[in-house]
Amino acid sequence: MALTAQSMREQIAWACRILALEGYADLTLGHVSARPAGTETVFIKRKGVALDEVEPDDVVDLNDSTADLHLETVLHTEVYAQRPDVGAVVHGHPPYATAFGATSARLELLTHDAVLFADGISVFDETAELITEREQGRAVAEALGTRRAVILANHGVVVADKDVRWAVLSAITLERAIRLQAIASTLGELRPIPKELAERMFADKYQERFLDEYWAAWIRRTRRVGADEGMPPA
Repeated sequence: MALTAQSMREQIAWACRILALEGYADLTLGHVSARPAGTETVFIKRKGVALDEVEPDDVVDLNDSTADLHLETVLHTEVYAQRPDVGAVVHGHPPYATAFGATSARLELLTHDAVLFADGISVFDETAELITEREQGRAVAEALGTRRAVILANHGVVVADKDVRWAVLSAITLERAIRLQAIASTLGELRPIPKELAERMFADKYQERFLDEYWAAWIRRTRRVGADEGMPPA
């Protein structure tokens, strides 16, 4: 069922709150956007508020000339321009993935979390600067290709997926997969899951029908820890 503009704003606000609890909080940095299916409209978190304090009114239409947009909005617009299958984009600086991007390491298929990225993750290493120019955004989108995530070297991550729920799942799961790899690397020799097995596991582990219960659980947790101030009541 198509989401209304208001419900889309609420969903993006919830996504920001959830991501903040999962390690994406970084001052007022980081942003989430969404493009409702069948439209060219893009809604995005505005500049000036932290992920953990975003309310629906802080989500703006990208075409609103009065909106205060993040400097790196091109990370979103250029991904949407190149990926008609993408309905939501996340950019942030989660600690493990950001640290990972400051190394030459690659993501290994060590856990069920890594299985979500069985086709790999991309790396954009042309610059560690803020991505503020359209040409830079286009280069990031090209590096992303058809994958779910691209690591911005010495910077952070961009995650793109079919809708807000999937983008949140992918963003959270990427950070967890890298965190578990960091832990495993201190314990002994790594034993990756064979790629063929990981691809088979993907179909069972990551099913569309699971997303509703995951989303509901994230919102319950956000309410339970008191991180829902300013959000619609249950």
